[in-house]
Amino acid sequence: MTPVTIPRIVIAGTHSGSGKTTIASGIMAALAAQGLRVQPFKVGPDFIDPTHHTRICTRISRNLDPVMMGEAGVLETFASASQDADIAVIEGVMGLFDGIDGGDAGSTAHVAKILHAPVILIVDAKGASRSVHAMIRGFRNFDPDLDVAGVIVNRIGSGRHREMIEETDSCPVFGWVPWQRDSGVPSRHLGLVMAHESDAMGTFGKIIADSCSLDSLLETARGAPALEVPERSGSPGSGRAVIGIASDEAFCFRYQDNLDRLVRAGAELRFFSPIRDTLPEADGLYFCGGYPEIHAAALESSPCLAGVRAAGERGVPIYAECGGLLYLGESLAVSGNEYRMAGILPARGEMTGKIQALGYVIGRYGHGPGSWVEAGPVRGHEFHYSRVDCDRDARFVLQLDRGKGISGGRDGLSQGSAIGTYTHAYFTDAFAANFVQAAAAVRVRTR
Repeated sequence: MTPVTIPRIVIAGTHSGSGKTTIASGIMAALAAQGLRVQPFKVGPDFIDPTHHTRICTRISRNLDPVMMGEAGVLETFASASQDADIAVIEGVMGLFDGIDGGDAGSTAHVAKILHAPVILIVDAKGASRSVHAMIRGFRNFDPDLDVAGVIVNRIGSGRHREMIEETDSCPVFGWVPWQRDSGVPSRHLGLVMAHESDAMGTFGKIIADSCSLDSLLETARGAPALEVPERSGSPGSGRAVIGIASDEAFCFRYQDNLDRLVRAGAELRFFSPIRDTLPEADGLYFCGGYPEIHAAALESSPCLAGVRAAGERGVPIYAECGGLLYLGESLAVSGNEYRMAGILPARGEMTGKIQALGYVIGRYGHGPGSWVEAGPVRGHEFHYSRVDCDRDARFVLQLDRGKGISGGRDGLSQGSAIGTYTHAYFTDAFAANFVQAAAAVRVRTR
C-alpha cells in the first residue's frame, strides 16, 4: 500500500435532476480558469458526462465504479489519474445514496467512502424554503460514516427566496446558484448530447465563480486525508500489436481504463473514423458503443465498411460493443429505413424507439469454437434502444448471470474472429492481454 495525498471533493445530488452535472462542470471550469490542474471523475458507468468534463479540464475524465472495478480498482484509477493534479472533482450519479438494487454498492456515497472524500451536496431549492433544511439534515445524518461537508443550494429564484432559506441554519453553505431558466445542454435518447456537440457546460464556470466560494471548496478538498492505495497488480503484457480504435461521432462510448489496459498489454492504439476514413492498417479492431443509428447512412457509404468486412474475412480479431455490435451486423433498420452494415456477424439490428435494457451486467466468457476470448469473468453495463435478430445457429461466448444481453442472458455473438456484445465491459487485464495476443498472432501470420 502506498500513501497518496490528493485534494478532492465529491459533488453529489439529492436526486437525479438536482443540477449536479451542471454545477460539477461549473466548478471544474471555475477552478481551471484559476490555473489549477483539475482532474475530473464520474461515479458510475456513464459515458456522456465525462466527455464534458474532459473538454472543460483538458484532462481525460475517468469513471469510478466499484460494481465494475471493485474498491481496489477505484483507488487505483483515482490515484493514477490524479498524480499531478491540484484537485480532483468527482461528479456523483443519481442521488447520493442510490446504489445497485436499492443498496449502497456503487452509489456516490460508496465511492466517497472508498476515497475518504468530503461530499458537497447539491440541494434543489425550487418550490421550497425552510423544507430545504429538513432535506439537508436527513442526508447529513443518514450515514454516519460519510462526510457531508456542506451544500450548494441550487435554483434560487430571488434574493427573497435565499433570505427565507437563510432563516434556518443546518450546515455550511458553499454557494447559492441562481435558477438558470434558459440554459442547459440538450438531450437525446441516451442522455445529454456529447461534448463535441455543445460547449454549454463550460459556460457555467462564471456562474459558479460568482455564486459559490471557490476558496472554501478548495480548503475542504485540501483537508481530505491521505489514501492508502494498493500497488498495481499484474505486469505489462508481452504481446505487440496495433489495435485500431473506432473513434468518431458514431463510436464514442468507451472507458479510458480499457484503452490503458490494452496499452499495458502491448498494444499500439491507432484511432480512426468509420464515418470518414479508410480502415487503417491494424492487427485488431475495437468498436465501442455510440450512435451508429444517427450516422447509419454515412457509415453505409463510407470507404471504411469494405475494409472492416475484409478484415473480418482474413481473421483479424474484432471486438464490438452495443453500437459496435449493430455495425458488425448485416443491416441496421432505423425509422423504416434499412442500412447495410459490415455483414460480419449473422444478425440484423433494429432501433426500437423504446428502451430495451438498462443496468449492470455480470457474467462469464466461455471459449467458443474459433474464438480468441478466454474463459473468465466480465462486469459491465448495458443501455440500449435497439434489438438484434440473430440467425438460428448463432454462437454466443458470453453468458450473463445479471443482465439481458442480446437475448435471454446470452451475449457475445461470435463469428470467426469477431465478437459483438450489448455489454459495455470494463476490461480485465486478462481480457486485454488475450485481445492483444490474438492481434499479435495475426501480425505474425500476415506480415
